[in-house]
Amino acid sequence: MLPSYVPILILGAVAAGFAVFTLVVSQLIGRPRPNPAKSAVYECGVPAVTTAGERFPIKFYLVCMMFILFDVDAAFLYPWALMFKSAPAMGLYLLIEMGVFVLLLGAGFVYAWKVGALDW
Repeated sequence: MLPSYVPILILGAVAAGFAVFTLVVSQLIGRPRPNPAKSAVYECGVPAVTTAGERFPIKFYLVCMMFILFDVDAAFLYPWALMFKSAPAMGLYLLIEMGVFVLLLGAGFVYAWKVGALDW
């Protein structure tokens, strides 16, 4: 009798074999035709303006992190709205709780704005 994990090992071997087979066949059949246009650096189909080693200012990362922070915080509004709708007995408590949450979120946004974290 075969152990229960042998079919998984067989599937893994077949997948690895297929991967190796397609790489070898593409190297044998395909003809490399390099040209300057194919070798040029691009990003999203737009030619590069600067070198790849360009350093971004720290403000860029601060704005990105704040966007992620506020985006994740906004994602908490949906479960709250579901709970608010399904539990009418807790309506006032949930409303006050969300008011405090939005107040703290707004205070954090105002603080970030005042210290200049949103300025480029």
